[in-house]
Amino acid sequence: MNISVNVDCTPQELRAFLGLPDVAPMQKSIMDEMERRLLESMEHLSPSAMLRDWFSPSGTMQQGLLNLFQPGRMQAGGDTSDDDSQD
Repeated sequence: MNISVNVDCTPQELRAFLGLPDVAPMQKSIMDEMERRLLESMEHLSPSAMLRDWFSPSGTMQQGLLNLFQPGRMQAGGDTSDDDSQD
């Protein structure tokens, strides 16, 4: 014996019938906050802002490049600390 029941209602009506809370206001506030944060971060990702960060005099990009080339510069300069200990 099979019994089938078809219920025609909207999701909001079903939530109310089952006693579940209405989460639409919470979802709207979360989406508004996400949109605000996204628009704030878009300002930092503009091409002019990126170039300003990369080429600023006190930028971390220049310090990173200097740190990258530091070991080669030390070897090319002739680190003589090991040679003095052999005399």
